[in-house]
Amino acid sequence: FISGALFLCVGVIYDRMHTREIDAYGGLVNRMPAYALIFMLFTMANVGLPGTSGFVGEFLTLMGIFQVNTWVAAGAATGVILSAAYALWLYRRVVMGDLIKESLKTIKDMSLREKAIFAPLVVMTIWMGVYPAPILDRTGPAVEALVTKYDTALAAAGRTEADTQVAVAEH
Repeated sequence: FISGALFLCVGVIYDRMHTREIDAYGGLVNRMPAYALIFMLFTMANVGLPGTSGFVGEFLTLMGIFQVNTWVAAGAATGVILSAAYALWLYRRVVMGDLIKESLKTIKDMSLREKAIFAPLVVMTIWMGVYPAPILDRTGPAVEALVTKYDTALAAAGRTEADTQVAVAEH
């Protein structure tokens, strides 16, 4: 839901300016402080800031990959770093800086309706980042069943997990 929230963030400013061009913005923090805060939260969750649901997802994914192949994990970690750099660059260009565009000098901050739409997303992003157990407890049995079926299929095919890892590494 972090990606959905970021799309909503784009929608908030698109609704006011009718453009998605990054160059049309800059300095929004001066006129839209609530928007800047919400957009920052979801940008940070997107890059995997600890305490957000994005961190839990990225951490578990990278740990799982690392157990199978360290090179793939290193590549994935590099992707995470590049993604974070891009997201922060985007945030800086859209939100920070001086408010020099004439069209932005009269832009209004988020309405109460927009804040109400974002509120549950903010709560879930932080709640799942701080206490992911309810979600993980619910998905855990399905993941365990999937891994068991995978291991059973490998055994039936006469391959061990080590053989599969070697085959994956060779490709």
